[in-house]
Amino acid sequence: MSKALTLDTTLSNSSVDDRDILLLVQTVRAGIKYPLFVKIASQSPFNLSEWSVFLHLSERTIQRYKKEKKTFDPIHSEKILEVTLLYKRGTEVFGSTENFNAWLEAKNVALGGITPKSLLDTTFGISLLKDELTRIEHGVLA
Repeated sequence: MSKALTLDTTLSNSSVDDRDILLLVQTVRAGIKYPLFVKIASQSPFNLSEWSVFLHLSERTIQRYKKEKKTFDPIHSEKILEVTLLYKRGTEVFGSTENFNAWLEAKNVALGGITPKSLLDTTFGISLLKDELTRIEHGVLA
């Protein structure tokens, strides 16, 4: 089976890709180590407080992961990768991180008047955002 992502793995927007599903599965099963999470998080616009909401972990728990050099559980590792892949996709669809960040923060009529970012805490929400990005990419609005 494929190796899991490591800190040595280059995590540019083009490197974490759902085309290598086995790598993603292996990474989730092994768990994401805190230093890799920091690298991923630093490439996103989300702060620790927002990540704690997405992962359903307190900020204190995440900070303890750093102190104790812990590895995220598979469920949290999977959410980290889902958010990362969605962010990559959104950047591709909108053409820049600035445009996608603005879309994430703006209330969206197609989503019932809520901000897209508020849906990043559930798998169903992430799936809904993926569908919305596909509609935007193909010009099917609302």
